[in-house]
Amino acid sequence: MNRNAVIMNVGVAFLVVFLLWLVWPKTSRLSSVSSLQQQAVASSLPEQAGTGSVQALYEEASLAFKNGDMVKAREDYRKITTQYASFSKIEEVESQLADVNMRIVFSATPVAESTMHEVQSGDTLGKLATQYGTTVDLIKISNNLKSDVIRVGQKLRIWNGKFSVFVDKSQNILFLKNGDEILKVYKVSTGEHNSTPTGKFKIVSKLTDPVWFNRGVVVPPESPQNVLGTRWMGFDLPGYGIHGTIEPMTIGQQVTAGCVRMLNQDVEEIYSLLPMGTEVVIVD
Repeated sequence: MNRNAVIMNVGVAFLVVFLLWLVWPKTSRLSSVSSLQQQAVASSLPEQAGTGSVQALYEEASLAFKNGDMVKAREDYRKITTQYASFSKIEEVESQLADVNMRIVFSATPVAESTMHEVQSGDTLGKLATQYGTTVDLIKISNNLKSDVIRVGQKLRIWNGKFSVFVDKSQNILFLKNGDEILKVYKVSTGEHNSTPTGKFKIVSKLTDPVWFNRGVVVPPESPQNVLGTRWMGFDLPGYGIHGTIEPMTIGQQVTAGCVRMLNQDVEEIYSLLPMGTEVVIVD
């Protein structure tokens, strides 16, 4: 190889190295910028995806409700309340979930909290209510029964979940629960001067259109002075219980003589659900 060829090869090699030296920092910087941009985009995706997913879930639940699929609607509303507590429509979701819960309870829809019973010879609604720890009212409503007559071989959907009641005096609210799950929250009135007792009680009496015995005076159900309203559920602490009202404007206040007072439509709703022996917990 002559001298000129060597010089030429060295020059080409030097030129290649020089060009690489010029290009490399720029490529590195561009790569770094691109990487940072990707990270910024990626970091924003979870929030965007979360917002999008909860809205999609809400729309899915609303569509299920509209189409009458209460089980699917309940599943989606539950997910929103447990996973997306900061969702802008969370209060609306909680209200809709309570509505869906009650629709399911009063329906013939088979769910985990219910069972299907085939009527046997000797069965009565009262016997079945006792057997499954529910009420005759709920069996009749769930199965659209117009009377107490049932036929052998007839299949009845029966709720076998365990209802309970929790009352918070400080907020004047009553929680209707099935097991550990809150089905619905109601506004109530409690005792004036903190007169509603606290503790754990059981429902031991139930009356429709109760007579009020007021200091020896018998006040009939139809009387506008009967403060018990349309339903009475008495505790195992004599003189105390949950009842309706003739003064709906007082609901949410501490104004009673010690009982838990509800709107008539609300007390009628839970009356049909709560069997004798239902646990009631009241706290300050």
